[in-house]
Amino acid sequence: MKTTPAHIVREYGPFDDKPGVHGVSFDGKQLWFASGDHVNAVDPDSGRLRRSLAVQAHAGTAFDGRYLYQIADSRIQKIDPDTGAVLSSIPTPEGGGAGLTWAEGSLWIGQHRARKIHRLDPETGAILNTIESKRFVTGVTWLNGELWHATWENEQSDLRQVDPRTGDVLQSVEMPPGVLVSGLESDGADRFFCGGGGSGKIRVVRRPE
Repeated sequence: MKTTPAHIVREYGPFDDKPGVHGVSFDGKQLWFASGDHVNAVDPDSGRLRRSLAVQAHAGTAFDGRYLYQIADSRIQKIDPDTGAVLSSIPTPEGGGAGLTWAEGSLWIGQHRARKIHRLDPETGAILNTIESKRFVTGVTWLNGELWHATWENEQSDLRQVDPRTGDVLQSVEMPPGVLVSGLESDGADRFFCGGGGSGKIRVVRRPE
């Protein structure tokens, strides 16, 4: 397994009145993050907060090309990003969820202490398949057909590319000491967006060569 240090190329935040970052997503134009009682949109060029939607937002955030999906306690809410309306919801798997992403017509949810990643039917919440991790899962994303997840355990975080069939770790990107990851998203090209938990920051990490 290849291990490399994280190359952090930019930081956003912290943002006024947004004490934490609990989930991160990217719609191609805006960076979204969950802050407890709002989902917030950030201009990735200027780093400024554009707008906030007043919805419960306790963990992972995802975008399917049209709608946002947001973990709120034991539910995953489907949200219209134009109006902030909650259109529908499905239950999280037993044990809740930490990370969330959209890929291949499915929702992928990471479970923190269960150390699992499930692929879900986005209409019903049914579990389609499951892989296991050896560390706490705090974020999950796809980048160019690769499944990656974030970890946060014993005050150390890394980003891990795993085999989506077996969960075997293929490579790891180690975050600096004290830099922890609470959510994970990619830009679909060569960057990861990493939620910084209580730091209130979002960090941009370049995918290793």
